[in-house]
Amino acid sequence: MEYIDNYGFGEKTGIDLNGEGSGILFDVDAMGNVELATTAFGQGISVTPIQQARAVSAVVNGGTLYTPYIVKNFLESETDTIVKSINPTEVGKVISEETSEIVRYALESVVAKGSGHNAYIENYRIGGKTGTAQTVENGVYSDSKYILSFIGFMPADDPEIVVYVAVQNAKNVVQYGGTVAAPIARNIFLSAIDILDIKADTEGIPKEYTWLDTKYVTVPDVTGMTLDEATAALKGFNIEYSGNGEEVVYQTPNGGMYAKEGGTVVLMLN
Repeated sequence: MEYIDNYGFGEKTGIDLNGEGSGILFDVDAMGNVELATTAFGQGISVTPIQQARAVSAVVNGGTLYTPYIVKNFLESETDTIVKSINPTEVGKVISEETSEIVRYALESVVAKGSGHNAYIENYRIGGKTGTAQTVENGVYSDSKYILSFIGFMPADDPEIVVYVAVQNAKNVVQYGGTVAAPIARNIFLSAIDILDIKADTEGIPKEYTWLDTKYVTVPDVTGMTLDEATAALKGFNIEYSGNGEEVVYQTPNGGMYAKEGGTVVLMLN
């Protein structure tokens, strides 16, 4: 319960929006073994999405909990002069840098090798966790209605963005957060790559493919090779090239990057 308090659950975050809730926790003095167990896996309690996003941000940013905010600057209407700025306010340190690094690696593994694999983006590092929660109806947990969620962050080694997606009572789908919410988060991450200019990185954990997945493989570096040598090295790929020379001076995708198995590699000859 001390950790739950430290992460800010059970109280308002102080975000600059009206109508914020506090969530629901058990009274620590009334907790028995059952309440302790259900709290540990998330039943019998409730948290708000902003509490969840703030807590996960602290987990992956090195362990610092901040007060979230929506408005960055207040501007004078005619001149657009900034009259007031909101800066991040540190609430406290919840875990160490070392623990944060370990958890980032564990959560990257969830996306590369576990239930969050539908959020994986080749050549980028994403960490995250899926959630599949029964909803409550008339004071009891439903056997058929769920909140399916995914919360993730990128880049996994130095996060810039946290994304939380929750879908309530999804219809005609398998009821898992990794099936429903993770693909939505992936699309948001794809947009964030362009908006935030996040650079590609092949140092992450390789994806563990299933037979249903489109497989990606590492592209060999063929710059400096002759066209015949490059063609042999790129066996299994479609090759397009331009130029009149014999030496490969440029290729895309670059060597070391991941590309679809059987995809196209473009070469420039000189």
